[in-house]
Amino acid sequence: MKPFSFLASILFYLQLLFLLTLCLMWFGPNKIVAVALGNQTDHLALLKFKESISSYPYGTLESWNTSIHFCKWHGITCSPMHQRVIELNLGGYQLHGSLSPHVGNLSFLIKLNLSRNNFIGEIPQELGQLIQLQQLHLFYNSFTGEIPTNLTYCSNLKGLFLGGNNLTGKIPIEIGSLKKLQVFSLGKNNLTGGIPSFIGNLSHLKVLVFDYNNFAGHISEQVCRLTNVSLLSWGENNLSGTIPSCLYNISSIGWLLTAANNFHGSLPPNMFHTLPNLIQFQIGGNQISGTIPTSIINSSSLVYIDISQNSFVGQVPNLERLKDLQYLNLELNILGSNSTNDLDFLKSLTNCSRLFLLSISYNNFGGILPNAIGNLSTELNRLLLGFNQITGKIPAELGHLVGLIALTMPFNHFEGMIPTTFGKFQKMQRLELVGNKLLGNIPPFIGNLSRLYYLDIHLNMFDGNIPPSIENCQQLQYLDFSQNQLRGTIPLEVFKLSSLSILLNLSHNFLSGILPKEVGMLKNIGLLDVSENHLSGDIPTTIGECSSLEYILLQSNFFNGTIPSTLASLKGLRYLDLSRNRLTGSILDVMQNFSVLKHLNVSFNMLEGEVPIDGVFGNASQVAIIGNNKLCGGISQLHLQPCPIKGRRQENHHKFKLVALIVSGVCFILILSFTITIYWMRKRNKKQSSDSPSIDQLAKVSYQDLHRGTNGFSTENLIGSGSFGSVYKGNLLSEDSVVAVKVLNLQNKGAHKSFVVECNALKSIRHRNVVKILTCCVSTDYKGQEFKALVFDYMKNGSLEQWLHPGILNVEHPTPLNLGLRLNIIIDVASALQYLHQECEQLVIHSDLKPSNVLLDDDMVAHVSDFGISRLVSAIGVTSHKNTSTIVFKGTVGYTPPEYGMGSEVSTCGDMYSFGILLLEIFTGRRPTDEAFENGQNLHNFVARSFPDNLREILDPCLVPRHGEVEVEDGNRENLALNVKEGLVSLFRVGLTCSMESPKERMNIVDVTRELIIIKKTIFPGVH
Repeated sequence: MKPFSFLASILFYLQLLFLLTLCLMWFGPNKIVAVALGNQTDHLALLKFKESISSYPYGTLESWNTSIHFCKWHGITCSPMHQRVIELNLGGYQLHGSLSPHVGNLSFLIKLNLSRNNFIGEIPQELGQLIQLQQLHLFYNSFTGEIPTNLTYCSNLKGLFLGGNNLTGKIPIEIGSLKKLQVFSLGKNNLTGGIPSFIGNLSHLKVLVFDYNNFAGHISEQVCRLTNVSLLSWGENNLSGTIPSCLYNISSIGWLLTAANNFHGSLPPNMFHTLPNLIQFQIGGNQISGTIPTSIINSSSLVYIDISQNSFVGQVPNLERLKDLQYLNLELNILGSNSTNDLDFLKSLTNCSRLFLLSISYNNFGGILPNAIGNLSTELNRLLLGFNQITGKIPAELGHLVGLIALTMPFNHFEGMIPTTFGKFQKMQRLELVGNKLLGNIPPFIGNLSRLYYLDIHLNMFDGNIPPSIENCQQLQYLDFSQNQLRGTIPLEVFKLSSLSILLNLSHNFLSGILPKEVGMLKNIGLLDVSENHLSGDIPTTIGECSSLEYILLQSNFFNGTIPSTLASLKGLRYLDLSRNRLTGSILDVMQNFSVLKHLNVSFNMLEGEVPIDGVFGNASQVAIIGNNKLCGGISQLHLQPCPIKGRRQENHHKFKLVALIVSGVCFILILSFTITIYWMRKRNKKQSSDSPSIDQLAKVSYQDLHRGTNGFSTENLIGSGSFGSVYKGNLLSEDSVVAVKVLNLQNKGAHKSFVVECNALKSIRHRNVVKILTCCVSTDYKGQEFKALVFDYMKNGSLEQWLHPGILNVEHPTPLNLGLRLNIIIDVASALQYLHQECEQLVIHSDLKPSNVLLDDDMVAHVSDFGISRLVSAIGVTSHKNTSTIVFKGTVGYTPPEYGMGSEVSTCGDMYSFGILLLEIFTGRRPTDEAFENGQNLHNFVARSFPDNLREILDPCLVPRHGEVEVEDGNRENLALNVKEGLVSLFRVGLTCSMESPKERMNIVDVTRELIIIKKTIFPGVH
């Protein structure tokens, strides 16, 4: 060995010995071993964590393998000194799976962030072992169960973020021991109970977020001990009582958010003197009364004020010092006194240079709109003034607000002409001037507003012609010029607005000339109304090119000629009114084939010939034909004269009868022979089941196939059970898809009959909103016992029951249903019921309509069923026009109409009662058997008591709109408070009318369906 190499080796070992000595001095021998074991513990814990993840679509955990040290894995941070995991950060990666309890072994963990993923199941109690944990971020996942009590051992916690999950139960009392907690966020869960008084023990708390839960009761004054808190949010709950006045003494509060509860009382006059840092003040949607404190002018930091939907009275104070104010919502109160000085406060808002929303709608403001309105911020994009008592002319200065995208002024007393300065509104998207006293011509500069999608100026006194410049508004979806005094012809430019999709309403004017053939250019229009004018000529055949038309109203004009045959192309036509014109010729036979047409009025024309008897013509309540003296035939309820037998047909009438008798005789003999032959053939063959003939139209599947496809009818495949059997998820080779198998419990009385009734009711039904029966099985099982089963399409998203009531919410669909989805579902149910009542070959009465019998497919389309819960009652054997059945009824408490309890026959009116209760349940979130209903109270009365003035008291808390709006995905469409309120009022009116005690007072399903479509277009204009 060379001397140099020898010296180098000695030097290396000396250095190693020195390092070992240092380790022993610093850590001791036991700690060195502990670090090595700790590394192994962390490594194993992370591997267990990965095992519990079922998918990671972005490849987030690809680096988690043995080829590199776990400290270098994605999302992992280790301490440099001892290589222990101190941070696990995988927020926002769409991870699917459960949270492994082995995470509790990461004993050095300081921060755990798994937010914005798809974790399911309960939060493990083992997280309480993380005694060094300071930040726990689990928000926006799908965790269920209660808040783990063991979190109290995480004594160093500063941030606890559990919002946006499906947690239930109360806030554990142990949370009160987390003395270092600074942020406590539980928003958007299903937590119950009250806001506990021990929250006041968290003296370091700065942020408290409890909104969008089911908290109830009063707020304890103990919460006022949070002297360092800056954000308090407990909106969208069921809290009541008064807001503790001591809160207003916490000067650190910057955000006080208590909207959509049941708080009452008034605000202290001097409350804002002690809130110098207040930025957001939201108390909308409560029952707070009294005046707005004048001390509000001292909160000069205020940016956001929402006191809407309360009972405030009096004048609005001076707000000139609130220079940073951006949002001011005063709508739906009783502010103002219909006096001349009501709007003086608007002048003080001219100092608010950042104001972007101002709403004073639905109040009692009077006087004239001051010219100073034009000095408001140029950033103002929404100005909502509707439903007040404002008088006088619209000030020209209003046109200076060039940033406006929505200006609504409906139902005031404005007069005079539209100012020419409105032509500057280059960004305007929604303009509503409905229900005023405006006059003069519709100004040509309306064409300058090229971004308009919603223009409504109906119910005024406009005259003159419709300006051709309207053609420039190529984004218009909704155009209503009705109920004015417009004259002249309809310019062709109106029909070049291909964007029109919701409505074109020119009715109740004095328009003349023809309806141009260019009407066919409106390919996307849903409703066309030119009724009550002086239009003449033929109805253009090109109207059949408007393929999206559902409602056509042409009544009370001077149209002549025949009904155009091209109407046959309008497959979605629901409502057609051609009455009070001069139409001639016959009624088109093809109209009886319109599958969704539910209202046809051709009264008071000059039509002649035979009236069809099928389709809409088969229901006298849906068709009006009076005033056409030469019409004949039709169903008996129309009371028309019979059609005469003409020409050769009349001469050969007797000969035809003779031939018919001979043919009938021969046919009878043949049929009798055939029947006897079949009888003896069946006599020789042992039948498998006495009811087989009634279901022989259905394809059959063997018991063996069902047994194999459901894994022997295992409990793992069980998805439901009811009085007549159980339902299993299965796979059938014959169907090549996942199916639901309903196995009848033949030991239960009535099961055999239920099987036959359900088969007969469903075998010929084909409708997108009625569950489809695929096949059935009539056989014996492996024990030789009789076996019967039905096979249906499998519905991935389960029943509506599971979505409406969070206590049984399936982890596969954790998000509460929004307003749009609920509206779509009830429309789907109405469509199914309309099919069963009106369009089936045989009338089918469901008789057990409830959330558990409404199933949702992959696309959240609703399908009516009695899926393993109850039975479908079919009016087998009655005529298509009869509306009752004598079948003995057994229904579900709460959904059963009261007349059934007194022995009345099952009827379509009974279905409408169940439908009404279902609608109310969907939009209130309350079952008809809610424990809160006692002493004669019920769901109908609960809604009626608060309808229509206090919608927030009855609306499902998940649906209460924030800031008076419904959030929708389409950024180009705004759904303002007016639309939402109108739509919700109409919805609850439908539900209340359908659930009336007297059957005669209930709506029929045709009117209900039509009303729901209109409601949808009211709440979501532009949505198809």
